[in-house]
Formats: sequence, structure tokens, C-alpha cells
Amino acid sequence: MSTNIGQAVNEFNQQVAAVSLWADAWRRLRKNRMALLGLWVVGAFAIITLAAPILPIYDYTSQEMTHINLPPSLKSAGSIAIQKVEKRIVELKGLVDGGREDLRPEMDKIRAELESVKADVAKNPKSSKVYLLGTDYLGRDMLARTIYGGRISMMVGIIGTITAVLIGIIIGAIAGYAGGRLDNFLMRIVDIIYGLPYMLIVIILMAMFHKDGASSIVILFVAIALVSWLTIARVVRGQIISLKNAEFIEAARSMGAGTGRIIFRHLIPNTLGVIIIFATLSLPSFIMSESFLSFLGLGVSAPAASWGTLVSEGVQGMELYPWRLLVPALAMTIFLFAMNFLGDGLRVALDPQSKNRT
Repeated sequence: MSTNIGQAVNEFNQQVAAVSLWADAWRRLRKNRMALLGLWVVGAFAIITLAAPILPIYDYTSQEMTHINLPPSLKSAGSIAIQKVEKRIVELKGLVDGGREDLRPEMDKIRAELESVKADVAKNPKSSKVYLLGTDYLGRDMLARTIYGGRISMMVGIIGTITAVLIGIIIGAIAGYAGGRLDNFLMRIVDIIYGLPYMLIVIILMAMFHKDGASSIVILFVAIALVSWLTIARVVRGQIISLKNAEFIEAARSMGAGTGRIIFRHLIPNTLGVIIIFATLSLPSFIMSESFLSFLGLGVSAPAASWGTLVSEGVQGMELYPWRLLVPALAMTIFLFAMNFLGDGLRVALDPQSKNRT
């Protein structure tokens, strides 16, 4: 009688194909429509921001002072500028016809201005620009600035999450596996740092070492990641404690595996599900922290911009120019919701106890 190696057999002695943990998790994730939608949205944001240099958009640092605070439109900037002047003429004409003869010189002056604007539009090639999402107070394209701002915000979230996860995994795994005095010492350090106000520490670090240009982004990475690894360290420690006396770990010890091999080849891979869930749920919080710091003026420095700096600039003129606030705020809100939906879906998909409920 022959047997097929690698085939599982059910209670009816029927051969069934073996399904890996990740394949089973992907199958359950696909059933979660909100998580799948979040995955597509996050993927779309990532592709757009990474492909920003080759996209047909304007330079996000280019300033055109004649295009200041233009509203979102499918029309060219020149035609919008002409319409603005024509609208002022119509308003003044109504007042003059109503008996305000003192405003007639002002109306004639604006008519002369209209001819000047038309002449400038005719000879200025930049007047043909179309700003789909409007411009800011320096005449910069809001679409380009939102895309490049998302690039920096997402980069802060990803690098901050990776750094926090790496530090937390190493400290948590060592503390959980070693136990005893080393575990007690490391966890007391975590408790002490936990007792400190997280955001206040980040603000102090940014205020002390904040600089202009790319260095401010690096300092922002360090400040956020420096005190954000505490939770994952505790989570990994708990997972390691629950696994370090399992049968497969005892088998590895009996085969002569060293401490490092057991931790990094056997224990940590078996905690990847929890780590991935933590990473996807932490990334939005890092983006929010960066946005908060940028809103306070301690984040990304000009000419670079993040969603937080764009929101901060938009708040200053939101009553007259609401698109300057709504465009970056809406982009950040959609991305954060998508990341939360994806993280919650991964939590369910990678939870072994949910396997029998789905």
C-alpha cells in the first residue's frame, strides 16, 4: 500500500491538501470586505506616492505668485484669474447702476486691470496650468504637495514602525527567554519609560535638536521611534514566555541549538502574526504623531511638507480657502481609516482562535 507524503487525512480517511498558516490567513482576509478594501486603498496610496517623480504633476516646490489661492477647478489658471476680475467688475457695475456713481472710477480702473490680466495670460505659458485641487498661499499645486506630503508621512510611519518593532522584538525576546534578573531588569526599564509622558518627550527632543531640511526628518524618525517600542517589547515577551517551554523548543535544545538560534529561528518566527498585527495598527499612530508635531511646527521643515504641515497651513486660511485644509486632511483620513481596517482584518485572519469561527 502506497502513501502520499505531504498529504493530510481527515476523519473519513480522505486525503486533503495541506494549507499553510499564511494561505489560510489570506483566505480569511479575503472574506473581510473592509480589510480587503483597506488593502487596496493602502496599496494605491503607496503606488501613487512612490511613483510621484514620474507622475504628470507639477513641481511641489514651484511657486507662482499670480496663482495664489486658486480654488480646485478643471479650468486653466489664466481663465480663473480673468473670471475673478470680471466678477469684481460685475459686482461694481451693479452698485454703480444702483446709484453709487462714486464707484465708477474704481470700476474703470478694474476694467483696465482686466485688459492687463488678459495680456499677461496671453504671453505667460504658466497660465495654461490646471490645478485640480487648487493652490496654496504661495501658488503651489495642492495635488503635488498632498502626494509628496503623503510620501513623507507614510515614510515616517513605516520607518518608525520598523525601528520600534526591531527594538521591541530584540528586547522582548531576550527578556522573555532569559527570565530571572535580566527579565526583571529590562521590564523595570520599560515600566520607567512607560511612566514618562510619551508625546512630551518627543516634543522636547524635537525642540532641542530640530533643524531645517532633511536633518529634521531624521531627528523626527529617531524621536518617535526612541520611545515607541515599549508595547511591542511587552507583547513579544509574553509570547516568548508562553512558547519557550513548548515541545519543539525542547527538541531544539536537545539537538544542541544555541540560545540565539532558538530565539531567532524558532521563537520569533512563531510570533510573527502578533508582530504584523501590531505593526499595521501602530503605523497610523506614528503618522498621527508626526502630524501633531508638524502641526505644532516641530515636524518636517520647508520646503518639504507632510500631511501634518499641510493641515497646519490649511487651518490658517480655512474660512476663505477651505480646500487648503480639506485636501490633505481628507487624504490623511482615508489612509488612516484604510490602515485601521487592514490591521483589524489581519488581527482576525492571523488569530488561530478565529479559525473555527470563520
